[in-house]
Amino acid sequence: MVGAEFKLGDCRNWREAEYKTALRAERIAKSRTVFSAIFTPCKSSSPEMVATASSDGRVAVYSIEPPGCSQLKKVDESELQLQCPASSEPLITLGKHDGPAYDLLLYGEGENSLLLSCGDDGRIQGWRWDQVSERLRAGEKSGDPVVDLKNPQQKGPRSALSPIPETNALAADVQANRLYSAAGDGCAYAWDMETGQSVMVYDGHSDYLHCIVSRASQNQIITGSEDGAAVIWDCRSGERVAILDPYKAVRVTKRSKDKSPWVSCMALDSSENWLVCGNGGRCVTLWSLPGLDAVTRIATLAVPQAVTITDDQIVTVGAQPHLSRWSFGGNLLSQVKIAPPSALSVSVHSSGTTAIAGYGGLVDIITEFGSHLCTFRCYSTSSL
Repeated sequence: MVGAEFKLGDCRNWREAEYKTALRAERIAKSRTVFSAIFTPCKSSSPEMVATASSDGRVAVYSIEPPGCSQLKKVDESELQLQCPASSEPLITLGKHDGPAYDLLLYGEGENSLLLSCGDDGRIQGWRWDQVSERLRAGEKSGDPVVDLKNPQQKGPRSALSPIPETNALAADVQANRLYSAAGDGCAYAWDMETGQSVMVYDGHSDYLHCIVSRASQNQIITGSEDGAAVIWDCRSGERVAILDPYKAVRVTKRSKDKSPWVSCMALDSSENWLVCGNGGRCVTLWSLPGLDAVTRIATLAVPQAVTITDDQIVTVGAQPHLSRWSFGGNLLSQVKIAPPSALSVSVHSSGTTAIAGYGGLVDIITEFGSHLCTFRCYSTSSL
């Protein structure tokens, strides 16, 4: 027994460098943020994988039932907590931005779609999903992009070029072969997906853009900015159709000098007649676009950071560990505890399964009934 106790406390084989490396890796993993998580195409009626864009710049694909992922168990009637959250290795790491990767978008349908990402380096990268599927079946761990776009640099005094602005969000009109990006220079850009060229600049905000949606049925895009405005643009002319103030829930003719809280997120319903906007003033506003009327203003406990509309419900997540569902009238229908202490992304599959991602590198998969399917922390050893 003495020998066993001595061996347990023996520090002659202590490897301090390895310990420091492991400790640093653990801290980095816990501080990683997943800015976007979306379900990938699959032939099954239930989702099988999610793609993620993270603060380390990586775009990766994970199984939603990874080996060793932790499950949420009920502690008492009011609280859910994680039971030893495990790190999950991605099935494949597709690329890496120079700086954080902020948004993901599926351009097209099914196996023929493109998985697009954007990030702090001002680049938009894309991968054909049928090629990604082939690599997954072959057991490959990486893939090269087939699309690589870069934001244009604006000319300043004496023809000096400005820094390349970051790209914070993406939207698309597939029928028109157009991709739209929201950039850090306060402009939105339209890209021709056949030529890969920027064909239109939508310039009118006084600060950088957080979000963008495409209203393809009306040939419009809508942008949300740090300046507090949501602007509706005509895609063909590049002119502003209307300016909305989601915090004050009013339509304005021009921006006042007193800024409203920033527009943090927005989404359209499937009919493209309803627009929901979240803002830094801790509220969500629902707009009827045909009449440009603010129908409902919902006060939230924390800043909403991602929003979507599904089944005539408004789904929000934000700077608190809850997934909330609201009626169009503003009534709280349900609220579910989630793993990320602050969530930045919400994606709802056609089956009703929901993916939430955010701070801590955590991805939480919730079934249509509100139970937690799995929870894992994104991790990658890829050298990309």
